[in-house]
This record gives sequence, structure tokens and C-alpha cells, in this order.
Amino acid sequence: MSPQAITTIGFDADDTLWQNEQFFRFTEQQFGEMLADYAEAEHISKHLLEVEKRNLGQYGFGIKGFTLSMIETAIEITDGRVPAATIEKILSVGREMLSHPVETLPHVHDTLEALAGDYRLVLITKGDLFDQERKLAQSGLGDFFAQVEIVSDKSATTYRRIFHHATGGPERAVMVGNSLKSDIVPAIAAGSWGVYVPHPLTWAYEHVEPPHEAPRFREIPDLSQLIPLIETFD
Repeated sequence: MSPQAITTIGFDADDTLWQNEQFFRFTEQQFGEMLADYAEAEHISKHLLEVEKRNLGQYGFGIKGFTLSMIETAIEITDGRVPAATIEKILSVGREMLSHPVETLPHVHDTLEALAGDYRLVLITKGDLFDQERKLAQSGLGDFFAQVEIVSDKSATTYRRIFHHATGGPERAVMVGNSLKSDIVPAIAAGSWGVYVPHPLTWAYEHVEPPHEAPRFREIPDLSQLIPLIETFD
């Protein structure tokens, strides 16, 4: 094994291994329809995003925090006049999100299966603990991962901690994901490779400019291109 050989590959979960953002977009559309008598859909969406950002420190990432932020937004948009029936609908659509089926993305199973024998695979995801565990179980992908990390946020410190136990440390690890802000930029800052796999739907909070100047940044159109790319790192 060469001194630079990759030993560990980290994978994001939501919108990297399975669909996720589409359920948030659909629910946000329903939410806008609930409040259509009070404001335009675009204004409601912008207000919701600001409330979500404001609440991340208290609620964290995930569906439960999103549901609470919808309730808070409804109260603010209506100046406290939101009907109890609307609050009930918001809670209902939130519960529906927590039971949506898991739809894996193309090439995921075959790619993980091919990599699992040669590399240590680690799932690194943020969000609600119970919901992420549910999705992983229903995906049928759990056996491919030697380690599962469900974290409150993703930073360079997070990746250094997780990849510390990898053979060779973060420098011989790769992080794969659809979020530049959460998956790629901090992993590169930790000393790892960052492989960006764009998804058509990405939450506005996660948007940052691609770090094209970083020597360890790579972008591929889908996971079918990951294996030949990883081989160039060895």
C-alpha cells in the first residue's frame, strides 16, 4: 500500500444515498397552501428558511425541527391568528414525512458493494437520530458500513474525529456527499479528499461555492463514477 493510498470512505446519507429533499419541498408546498390566505408562497418560503436557520442551534437538523419551524412561521405570518386546525395539519404533514418510504439513488447499492471489500466505509449523516436510523434500516445498506455516525452538525473537527481512527488518518480518507457546505468543504479542511456528487434538489442553507482551488476537491455526476475516481487517489 502506498503512503497516499485511501483506506476509508465516508458517505453522506440524505440525497447522496437516498432521496430526501424532495419530501421537504413537497411539504413546504403544502405548507404554503395552508397559509395562502395570509401571504404569497414565495414570502412564506423565505420566512420559513429564516426561521429554520434561527432554530438550528436549538432544534438541530431534521424533520422534527422543520415541523416546529413551520409552526413558528405560521404563528408569525398570521400575527398569532393561525387556526388550531392549521397547526394540526402541520403536525400531520410532519408525521407523514417521518414515515415516507426510502428510495435509494441510482448506482448506490452496486457502488457500496464493490467498495466494501477494499475500504472501510463510514456513514456520516446529520439529522434526527430515530429518523436516520429508520431510513438506514429500510434502505438495506447498513451491512456495508463498518461505522455509522449520526451527528448534530458537520465540521472539520467532526471529520478529524471520525477519520482519526482510519488507517493513516484523515489524509487517507475520502468524504462523498451532495452538500458542499456540510460534506465537502469541512472534510477537505480536515485534510481528506472531498468528492461532490450534485443532487438536483439541495436545501438553500447548504449552498456555497465549489472549492475548485482545493487540490483534494473532485466532482462526479453520480456514484457510478466513484470507483474509477478513487482508484486514481491510490
